Amino acid sequence: MSVRVVVADDQEIVRTGLAMLLGAQPGIEVVGEAGDGLEAIGVVRELRPDVCLMDIRMPGLDGIEATRVLAEEVAVVVITTFDLDEYVYAALRAGARGFLLKNAGADLLAQAVHAAARGDALIAPNVTARLLTAFAAGAPSAGARLVDPLTEREEQILLAVARGRTNNEVAGEFHITLSTVKSHIASLMTKLGARNRVEIVIWAYETGRVR
Repeated sequence: MSVRVVVADDQEIVRTGLAMLLGAQPGIEVVGEAGDGLEAIGVVRELRPDVCLMDIRMPGLDGIEATRVLAEEVAVVVITTFDLDEYVYAALRAGARGFLLKNAGADLLAQAVHAAARGDALIAPNVTARLLTAFAAGAPSAGARLVDPLTEREEQILLAVARGRTNNEVAGEFHITLSTVKSHIASLMTKLGARNRVEIVIWAYETGRVR
């Protein structure tokens, strides 16, 4: 089945271009568009897509706030012209499952959409490098505390996810089923207070488990 996508951007020409790029990719269907954050919330709740491609700077309710509202309902991939760290951190903290620049190209855009639909995350390579450097160099966060201790298997899966392994790769590495991997990741999210895989990775770097 195709991944159903809503595109939210305040510039009609950009929105149309992104919709055309995505619609031409195999396994992706653009089912709706929105011109601002508030409209994006309405369209997503009406159409129930798999992924929402969300611009950041939009009038009224911006993309960060819209992402915060929708993160529990749909996989959000943030896409922006502005390569600013504060936008990256704000988007990921709001629950985005991907962060791309608008010059990313059709292939990377499609990869990010498919990754988000699977429950994985894709971040623009140049942004990832800065993000990992920042977290690896920083001290553990005072707020990075566990609700409950991690099991040995959860520690192993935490490290695998932090190193960019997909669910299928984790299942193959540890010779367990895909449903078991998803169960462990759900447990990790609960114990870490994380809303998605990106926040699991952030936690791993903040606590020094991965450098």
